[in-house]
Amino acid sequence: MAQLDEDQAPTARKPRASAKGEQTRARLLAAARELLAGDGEVPFTTRNVAARAGVTHGMCHYHFQTRTDLIVAVVEAIRPEWVTPLEEAVAAPGTFAERTERVIALLSQPEAGDLSRLHSAMHWFAVNDERVREALAAEYARWRACFTALFGVLAQERGGAFDPYPLGEAAAAGTDGLAAFQSLDPSYDPAPPLRSLFLGLAAAP
Repeated sequence: MAQLDEDQAPTARKPRASAKGEQTRARLLAAARELLAGDGEVPFTTRNVAARAGVTHGMCHYHFQTRTDLIVAVVEAIRPEWVTPLEEAVAAPGTFAERTERVIALLSQPEAGDLSRLHSAMHWFAVNDERVREALAAEYARWRACFTALFGVLAQERGGAFDPYPLGEAAAAGTDGLAAFQSLDPSYDPAPPLRSLFLGLAAAP
């Protein structure tokens, strides 16, 4: 019988263990998201997250030592659902006008109900938890930076004649307010005011 290669055996087992660990982590994140976006009837605790994910409380703490760790991980996990698409819409080739229309089309889409509730819940936790506040602030900084980048394209088209930052921040603030309107009234169409906002700011410099 051939002798087992001791150097290779542990390496062969690692991918399986890692895959299982990633699956467990993903289940915990999904459970945490469900509880955060829930109606508050079930308190958001690591024990309740573990129960919903179908794992032991100890396993939850193996992946996330504290409730704050879980919330911060959810904050980062939902980035592809609201920050990344905006970054991609702005970064794709095109003129300022073309990119603006892509951004308006994206921002006019209704936000998923659980995503809206998630943001509300995370804002509440951010008031009481500095780490959550910092994580959420970092995500919003990335989101706001997209608008500055968009107006940076306009500045380049005009020969760098103005600083795009104030216009980008104004666009971000206006967009955030319109998103709040839309979350309260699903029939509200933010596209016309968004277009007026962007074009009005573009005419300002």
